[in-house]
Amino acid sequence: MKSTAGVAEIARAVSTTATSARAVVMAALGRIEANNGRVNAFTDMLAARALAKADAVDEAIRATKTLPLAGVPFAAKNLYDLEGLVTRAGSALNRDNPAATADAALVEKLEAAGAICVGATNMDEFAYGFTGENAHDGPSRNPHDMTLMTGGSSAGSAAAVAAGMVPLALGSDTNGSIRVPASFCGLFGLKPTYGRLSRRGMFPFVASLDHPGTFARSVEDLALSYDALQGFDMADPAMVKRPLEAISGRLERGGAGLRVALADDLNGEPEVREMVDLARKTLGVEKRIKLPDVQAARAAAFLITMAEGAALHATRLRTRADDFDPAVRDRLLAGALLPAGWIERAQKFRRSFQTRMLDLFGEVDVILAPSAPMRAPKIGQVTASFGGVDMPLRPNLGLFTQPFSFIGLPVAAVPIAVPGRRLPLGLQVIAAPWREDVALRVARQLERAGVAKAPVAPGFADE
Repeated sequence: MKSTAGVAEIARAVSTTATSARAVVMAALGRIEANNGRVNAFTDMLAARALAKADAVDEAIRATKTLPLAGVPFAAKNLYDLEGLVTRAGSALNRDNPAATADAALVEKLEAAGAICVGATNMDEFAYGFTGENAHDGPSRNPHDMTLMTGGSSAGSAAAVAAGMVPLALGSDTNGSIRVPASFCGLFGLKPTYGRLSRRGMFPFVASLDHPGTFARSVEDLALSYDALQGFDMADPAMVKRPLEAISGRLERGGAGLRVALADDLNGEPEVREMVDLARKTLGVEKRIKLPDVQAARAAAFLITMAEGAALHATRLRTRADDFDPAVRDRLLAGALLPAGWIERAQKFRRSFQTRMLDLFGEVDVILAPSAPMRAPKIGQVTASFGGVDMPLRPNLGLFTQPFSFIGLPVAAVPIAVPGRRLPLGLQVIAAPWREDVALRVARQLERAGVAKAPVAPGFADE
């Protein structure tokens, strides 16, 4: 299969024996070997395991077993446990840990559906960053322009899909770590509702904010993977027991009958505003809304992130501070020094903000907002202009994503193809809790109109 083949195409071909899972996996491993040196998406490979699992999938297909993701190669951010690999979470501190003895829950679920994990991907240390620059493993590079950031922290997962190495990858999103890389690398991504998917076997960052999710190059592929990932897991205390909701067959309704509004107070650079306006006009959106105290929500999310992250790493900060990426260490140390009263106020505001946002979803079904305030910056860039003010880059790339993960809302990240713009830009399609189907329906409408596109990056597609 070519690098441009997606999840649905591969699964159909393997299921009908038009090709074999082994052939698909061998092709993916070959592309990774050829391209990873320049992209730096993968930190660990699972070639022998992947080929053995591919053979098992081929045998199951010969036995007429139905596997919705038959033969689909995928990657997992290296904070997901993969049996036999050390779960490094992008850090040097974890490298001496024992290897995982079992796969993370979501890896298990994808492989139970016939997908095949080929390796673990690069990330910001302990998921604390938006740039994709890892002090230990080096930066992942944006396949659309190798001088640019991928965004983070799910950097390698986004780069691997954008470069056509795999059609699907697991990421995680605490404050925007799926949506920012999806925007910079031109991908579809899904951050489901907090508590929807299991985090068992996933190295934590901020327990009250961590969301597992996926990257793909089409809405159908994203929905197929989401269908396979659902299911209650009592091992994750954040999970809410909900009915399984297969949505891949319900996308063609698009946004019909939905009340869609634009968040009028989240404005980025001119090219970002141009992107949002194109999406708005395509959907016929006229309604504009103001979000309630959105800047305070972002500030509260910052405080909670810093405090919970510092608490998680307190022992390491005391005993092995020099082994951290200095940029990560300093932010964690700052979190350890925050007054308890500030965190209490942040949590109270969080509950209030959530109530007001849910009230807003009584008036609308979907909110549109940009994923990032700018296109992908240069690797190594440390400051940028935000609203005409020069500010530190790393913490501010999540300006538009934090208020929504802060209260656990489901968000589809959608790459918008603006005519005349070479680099991708991303749109957030935000829905009420448990309405991932609504977010993906609007994403599908944009895709069907030709406005949302996620091709393999130039120079990586097979001839």
